[in-house]
Parts: sequence; C-alpha cells; structure tokens
Amino acid sequence: MTIAAKRGEQRTGVDLDETATLIRRSIIGMLERAGSGHSAGPLGMADLLTALYFHILRHDPKNPDWAERDIFLLSNGHTAPVLYAAMAHSGYFPVEELDTLRRYGSRLQGHPERGALPGLENTSGPLGSGLSQGAGCAYVLQHIDRDPKRFVYVMLGDGELNEGNVWEAAMFAGKYKLGQLVGIIDRNNIQIDGSTEDVMPLEDLRGKWESFGWHVLEVDGHNIRAIIDAVNMAKAVSYKPTVIIAHTIPGKGVGFMEYDFRWHGKAPSKAEASLALAGLHAAGGSESPS
Repeated sequence: MTIAAKRGEQRTGVDLDETATLIRRSIIGMLERAGSGHSAGPLGMADLLTALYFHILRHDPKNPDWAERDIFLLSNGHTAPVLYAAMAHSGYFPVEELDTLRRYGSRLQGHPERGALPGLENTSGPLGSGLSQGAGCAYVLQHIDRDPKRFVYVMLGDGELNEGNVWEAAMFAGKYKLGQLVGIIDRNNIQIDGSTEDVMPLEDLRGKWESFGWHVLEVDGHNIRAIIDAVNMAKAVSYKPTVIIAHTIPGKGVGFMEYDFRWHGKAPSKAEASLALAGLHAAGGSESPS
C-alpha cells in the first residue's frame, strides 16, 4: 500500500495514526529481511516522520526537486529505515523496494546517501552533521534567497548531541536568527552503550538550547496532533530558530523492544519479527509489513 502525498498540502483522507503503524510494520519487515540495522530509534520516530511526510512538509513525490519544497534532513542517519518507509509510503519510490534494505547494490543502504533516492536531501553517516547542513540551507533561504515560504527541518538523535559540531551549528543558527530552521530531537534517552544520562548527561536540555538563542518546545513524540501543533508554533517564531524536544519511547509499539537500549543497533530475528508484527496488528493497522 502506498499513501500518495500531494504538493504542499495536508494529505486528505489519511489516518495518521494508522499510517504510523503501517510505517512501523514496514520497519520490522525491512530489518528482519536485512538481518541487520537499527530497531529502537526508527520505531520510536514513526509518529514524527508520519507527521512530517503526511501533513507538515511542503513536498511533491512526483516532482522531488520542486523549487518551493521544504527541506528535510535526517542527521541521525542510522535511523534510515523510518525515513525510507515514510518516503516509500508517500510515493517517492515503490514500497516493494523496501525489501532491499542494506543489500549490495540497493539504493537503501544502512545510512542514506544523497542522490541515491529522489527527494533525499543529504547524506548522513557521521553523527552531528545534519544541523550544520540545515543551518546552511536556512541561512541561504532567509538571508540570500529571502524566501519566507520554505522551512528547513532537521531530525537529530539525543545521543547525537554528544557531538560538538551540533553546538557549533546551534551557535551559528542563534547568531543569524534562523527562524526558518526547525530542529526536532528524538529524545528517547538511549544510545548504543546505554542511557544517555549515564553515558553523557544532557539535562538541562531545554536550558542548553535556550542559552544558544533558540526557542524551545517540548512535545509527546507519539501524539501526532501535538507534533503538528508544535511545528505550527515553531513556524510562527520568525526571530530565532526553534528546537522541538520530542519525548519518545525507543522501540515504540513493540513491547519487548520498548525502553531497551540493546535494540538500538539490533535487528529482529524471524521469530521476533513475527511477534512484533502481531503486536502491531493488535494495536491497529492491518496492512502487510511492506
């Protein structure tokens, strides 16, 4: 099933919660067939990517280079399965291609590569680069092109905030008051070695961003309506960049994965995938895993 997206418009007739479940099912299917990859982050981010690709973003899968499109950059590139699933179901490429995740010669590698897919705006392997890329894009839109219609959205992981160049970009964006830049942090409190607060504490996270000159919003990252409302508020703040701290559950929707950092970089076995899909089916959404 593909849920076609339209240029710069809300996708009418699309149940966003069901779409998020469909994306989660696709993630499980992709990872099981690949036999490797990251589970917890992509599952936790499904509601965020659903809100973006099926309601928020100005984009056109039939014309990926549309000059008036918004820019979406995935900085935490290891969460690529959720991006691929959202792009496929919104019409950028055939849903069946999700079966090729991480295969030799596939366009869907473990980290996204700009140019490999239509509508893919950046390459994201090394963590910490996305906000710099986004700040550069927003600077051009705001201070050179002077195009107020377009926005730049950057998705970051919370463990990724250990990278110093994130904060260099934050300083740059604050200095130039990049109101067309919206950062979204997947605040799931885990990274590959354990809890973020054990590995490298991030709190007071709101205070850190505010001290860099950003407007800060916090939201339940699984409440799609609240996510949309937060983005609308962010777009209304024209005098400084905004970061949305989206509190999420790693592994959301799959009980045995939720909150468990060991699923950060682990793919489910066939048996585990069947169990996960059964749970997602019970929660709602009866589409096939692709």
